Amino acid sequence: MTSFGENYASRAIDETARINRRTRAGEKSGRVIMVTGRGGTGKSTFTALASRYLSPPRLLCDIDPDQSLGAMLGIDIAQAQILTEAGRELPVKTLSELTGNIIDEDALLELGGGDLGVKLPLLFQWYSVYKSAPFDLISLGPRWTEGDYRAANLLFEFVIPAIGKNYAHILIDSPAGLEHLNRRVVGRVEDLCIVVDPSAKSLQHIERVKKITRQVGIRYENLYIIGNHEFDDTAIALFQNSGGKFLGKMDFDPKVKEYNLHNKSLWLLPDASPASVSVREILKAAGLLPKD
Repeated sequence: MTSFGENYASRAIDETARINRRTRAGEKSGRVIMVTGRGGTGKSTFTALASRYLSPPRLLCDIDPDQSLGAMLGIDIAQAQILTEAGRELPVKTLSELTGNIIDEDALLELGGGDLGVKLPLLFQWYSVYKSAPFDLISLGPRWTEGDYRAANLLFEFVIPAIGKNYAHILIDSPAGLEHLNRRVVGRVEDLCIVVDPSAKSLQHIERVKKITRQVGIRYENLYIIGNHEFDDTAIALFQNSGGKFLGKMDFDPKVKEYNLHNKSLWLLPDASPASVSVREILKAAGLLPKD
């Protein structure tokens, strides 16, 4: 396998990404909402349920290599198919798979001449976007090495600038931890949502998120804190002074576990279920849904 930066394709991608960062950084897109937090706090559960209630059209971006978001939406990306512009039915590629193909097989050369800033977004759009009536989904995929966020960077350097204006909301489910923030895979979000459990580690995590985003230059309009189902009144009072706006807690819902076990989309949860009701209240507190 040819390593990144050692052939024409990788150098071309790198240079075009640099140009895109400078020339397309200010382009308008839908409202970008990034969900982050420590592992096991319920990030993907919140992302899946929130996506149900945000106004369409919606683009969901799963940059967690575990691909939890697709599973919670009842989608097996490995088995999903797309219909190409030429009418061929092909498997959906994750961004990591497609990037690997471009670099390792010099697929860019097969695209002919022209501006890579135009061709690359089209390539990602044609082969990596799972389309459905309620939402579109792009998945980063598991084929990356520790500390390697190139494919995630391409999502924000090529795909969102090219097609982000087509969506009202762009919702990003992040991997656990802070590395994706350290690598600055996204430069600007409207709403940075940290899902937390009631622990001292989560309080420390919030402080680390604020410090890292400040140091690497990630800009956001709102920092929101969302408690998971383990929160009680004592924890809520403590986290209300954690440096972000505490929006509320997700209520415990046994059906979430049941649906995950049977690969059922969380969109199928009843509107009156505890998880659905609590997530709607959280979105209202953020101003993302109208209040009753």
